[in-house]
Amino acid sequence: MVEHKETKPATAKKPAAAKKPVAPKPHAETKAAAPAKPVAKKISGKTVTLRQIRSANRKPETIAATLRGLGLGKISRERTLQDTPAVRGMIRKVQNLIEVVNET
Repeated sequence: MVEHKETKPATAKKPAAAKKPVAPKPHAETKAAAPAKPVAKKISGKTVTLRQIRSANRKPETIAATLRGLGLGKISRERTLQDTPAVRGMIRKVQNLIEVVNET
């Protein structure tokens, strides 16, 4: 024999609770001052200009991260950076993907 489950009688929906009105806050308190956009700094001293000539596809993630750190990421993109030991180390790590265009 097949037993039928008893169904509960349909109940009326409860009325929605009334929302309390919220007093608007002064504009100055709700928004913090927008952070200033970074200003492009002039690079002084020795510089090196790099151009990406190969893709980072099928390379370890650390290689792609190094390219992003140098400001590269797409083929033919160029960046001028300060010539520091940190930048030189990054250049050495991705030397097969980039070329040094100019050193001043």
